[in-house]
Formats: sequence, C-alpha cells, structure tokens
Amino acid sequence: MNFPRSPLLALALLSFLGGGSLPAENPHHLKFVFQSAPYQYINVFGVHCAATNTVPRTKFRHMASVLAQYLDNDEDGVVDDPNIIAALTDPTRPPCLMALFKSEQEMDNVLNRYGNVIDQYRWQNLFANECHPQGSSMQNGFDATLEEVLHLVSQHGWANAYPAAFGEYSGTEIALAMDVARGGHFNWPPNNYPPGAWYHYDDPTCNYGCQVTEYFYWLVTSALGAQDYAGRGNEISNEWEPNTLALVRSTDLSGWALLTDPRFTFPLVLPDGNYR
Repeated sequence: MNFPRSPLLALALLSFLGGGSLPAENPHHLKFVFQSAPYQYINVFGVHCAATNTVPRTKFRHMASVLAQYLDNDEDGVVDDPNIIAALTDPTRPPCLMALFKSEQEMDNVLNRYGNVIDQYRWQNLFANECHPQGSSMQNGFDATLEEVLHLVSQHGWANAYPAAFGEYSGTEIALAMDVARGGHFNWPPNNYPPGAWYHYDDPTCNYGCQVTEYFYWLVTSALGAQDYAGRGNEISNEWEPNTLALVRSTDLSGWALLTDPRFTFPLVLPDGNYR
C-alpha cells in the first residue's frame, strides 16, 4: 500500500471519495458490502474508510480527516509514529477499517447480509447521528468520531505496536495505570468501585480488554481537551472524572506518565476534522 509522503499527496488522497469502483488495493471488495448505492471510500495511510451513500459526504470526510490527524498530528504528510501505522497495516493481520453508517439499523442490515465480508477486517463502526463535524457541545452532543476512530487506532495500532505498554490485558503499563484509576484490578466492572476511584466504567458486557480501550480513550481525549466544554464534566462523571488536562495531570499520575513518556509519540493537538 502507498502511504502519503507529502501534504499535497495526503490532501489529494483525502479528496477522493469513491463511487462505483473500488481501488484495486482493497483486498476484500467493500463495494459488495456497500453496494446499495455508490458508496464512499478512502484509504488513509493504509487504513480503509468506507461509508454508505446515505451518509452525508461532509461527515465521511470528517471521519477520514480525524483518522489522518490522529496518525499525522503535525500534518506534515508523514505519520508521526511508523510503528503505529505498521501495526494498523500489518499484512499478517486482517486489514483495518473505519465504517460509517447512517444508523445502527443500517449497520445491522449490512451485517445481516455481508457480515462474513466485513468481519474479514479489524473494523470499528461510527454512526452519522453521532458524527459532528461542527464540533462537540452540549447543544449538538459529543463528536463520537473522536472516540470511535481512536478506538481503532488504540486497539490495533498502539496495543500491537507496543504490547508491553499498551496491550489490552492484565499487567501492561496502561492496564496497571487503569487499575490505579479504578481503585483495584477487576476483570469485569464491579457493582461498586472503591472510594477514590476516578474511572468507573459500568457496562457489564465490557471485559478487561474493553475497559482498557475505554480508559485509553478517556485519558488521551481528556488530555487533548476534547472533554473540556460546558456541562461535559457533569455529563460523564459517572464514568470518568478528570475531564481536563489539568485534572489528568493532577489526578491520574500513572496515566499522565505514559502520555509524557519519551518512548512514545502521542497526539498533541485535538483532531478537528480539517486535515491539511
């Protein structure tokens, strides 16, 4: 696969929204999954992005741009950490895919017909009604693009590039930091978290690895300022408390140490969906 190596080439790649035929490099023929209409497709640094034609093009571009900004945060046309993109595009593993659907019902319809195709990918879904190119606010809601795209990058990029640090299992550096944040080690969310815990994820279907994924998201996006707007702190306090950079630094010392560890290159600027 060809990775963009200049801002001009990266911009040209992001300007392509396929409709009709799929680039030959796509190994599993996404056109059959999204064949209800001319679907939308783009390859971002080797990661596949696709959407149905029912999704507004502005939202599809926003999703692709957020992905590009997480991977190339300084927007110089070159991925910031080659190890992350190598893990995301590892030819010995299934290819990675961000899939944008109009709604959960539309996704279910696609999976009912083509689940055997889409499941050949390491994929993450996003719905159009939770994708907000205009940004997050109490009026519009949180832009879930920042969350779902990061889930793909953390689960299949960070966790595989640096398994001892970011692997989604007990004993890794991020897992140990998460256990501190939760006030103990819990394979599944407990009925009640210990006093003093600031991360208290309570979805009973979320296993330990899932909880690491969510912790990575809360930690990184809070440090970048994504959770720091009027009313957001109260809205998410049942799950996550240190919603600002200052609170992450003063509360989650182990998590902050990871974010500032010179071994790693984390995003420094929150993606806004305007990749240049």
